[in-house]
This record gives sequence, C-alpha cells and structure tokens, in this order.
Amino acid sequence: MGKWRQQVTKWMVEKLDLPADAMMDLPRITMIGQLHIYIENHRGVISFSNEQLMLRLKTGSLVIKGRDFVIKTILPEEILLEGAIDGVYYETPS
Repeated sequence: MGKWRQQVTKWMVEKLDLPADAMMDLPRITMIGQLHIYIENHRGVISFSNEQLMLRLKTGSLVIKGRDFVIKTILPEEILLEGAIDGVYYETPS
C-alpha cells in the first residue's frame, strides 16, 4: 500500500497544484547565501556540533556541514542555523 499511496500523492501534487513538501513529507530548505539555513518539516536533531548538523527526515537524513554553527531557533519541525555553510547533503538509508 505504501507505493500506491506515494503514487496517488504524487498525482495529487501534480494535478491539483498542491505543495510537494507538505503533501509528501519533504523538507523545505531556505538558504540565505552561506550564512543562514532554515529547514522546515524535519523529524528531529540527530546530532549537532560546531561543524555539522544532522537532521532526521521521514526517509533518511539531512546533513549540513560548515563551521561556527549556532542554532538560532529550534521548534519541533523547524530549525534556523547560522554559520559558514559549506554543504547540504541528503543521505538515504542503506
């Protein structure tokens, strides 16, 4: 049933012009240069350090790498990170 549900959701997003991030539980990532990154629709913090933030997603994880990281805002499904961002990576489970 999981694959069928995913196909129906994808069809609804395309045909009804619904936001994919909300309908498919995808993260919404807003970056301002290399200084700020705002992530919505995550499932929690896996790890945080001065040089890396790892967030749990519905499927896999999101890794932000850089330096001088500071979490400015953290809410149950939203986070605002400041620092020198070098890369954003999506990791799928193996």
